[in-house]
Amino acid sequence: MAVSKCVKYLLFFFNLLFWICGCIILGVGIYLKVSKDGNSITDQYLPSFELMIAIGVIIMVIGFLGCCGAYKESRCMLLVFFIFLLLIFILLLAAGILAAVKEDEVKKWVEEKLKQITPIESQPQNVINDMEKLQRELRCCGLMKGPSDWTKVPDSCRCNATATGEKCSSAVYQEPCYNKIIDYMKSNSEVSLGIAFAIAVVLIFGMIFSMILFCQIGKVRAANTA
Repeated sequence: MAVSKCVKYLLFFFNLLFWICGCIILGVGIYLKVSKDGNSITDQYLPSFELMIAIGVIIMVIGFLGCCGAYKESRCMLLVFFIFLLLIFILLLAAGILAAVKEDEVKKWVEEKLKQITPIESQPQNVINDMEKLQRELRCCGLMKGPSDWTKVPDSCRCNATATGEKCSSAVYQEPCYNKIIDYMKSNSEVSLGIAFAIAVVLIFGMIFSMILFCQIGKVRAANTA
C-alpha cells in the first residue's frame, strides 16, 4: 500500500502557491511601508502595513511546513500545518462575524477617538498637517462639524473647480471628514471580507488534503509494521 501521489503532489503545489502568496504579501507590505507616507489620523483605524508584513510571514511559514510535510510525508509537519490552518480559519470566521455584528460599535469608537483630536488647531503640527492632507484627499473639511471645527478655515478646505452641489458652499467643503472616513473604512472592510472569504475556501481545501495525506501515511506505516 502506498500513499496517493496525486494527493501528495496536490498538497505540495497547493502549499507552494500558498508560500508564494505569502512572499507577495510580504513584499507588497514592505514596499508600501518604505514608500508610502502614513497618516496619523486614519492609520490607527485601518490595518497597518506591519500587520500585512506579519500576515505574509505567517503564510510563508505555514506554506513551508505544508510543503515539507507533503514532500517528506511527515505526519508531524502535516498535523502542525492542519492545526495552523484550522486556527486561522476560526480567527477569520470570528473576525467576519464581529465585523458584521459590531459595525455600529466600531462607528461609535471611531467617533469618540476623532472627538479627542478636536479642536484641531490645538493638536501638534504633524497632526494638523495630516488633517490638511486628509481634507485634500477626501474632499472634506473638519472632523465632526465641518468647517466650524477650524477657527480659521485652511486652504485644504477650499473647493476645486470640479466640486459642485451642496457639499461645496462658499468655496469651502461642507461635509465633515468623519463621514468620509467611515465610508473609507466600509469600503476597506468589504474588500477585506471578500479576501477573507476567498482565503477561508483555500484553507478548507488545504485542511482536507492535509488530513487525507495524514491518514494515508498512517495507514501505510501501520500496514508496513504489521
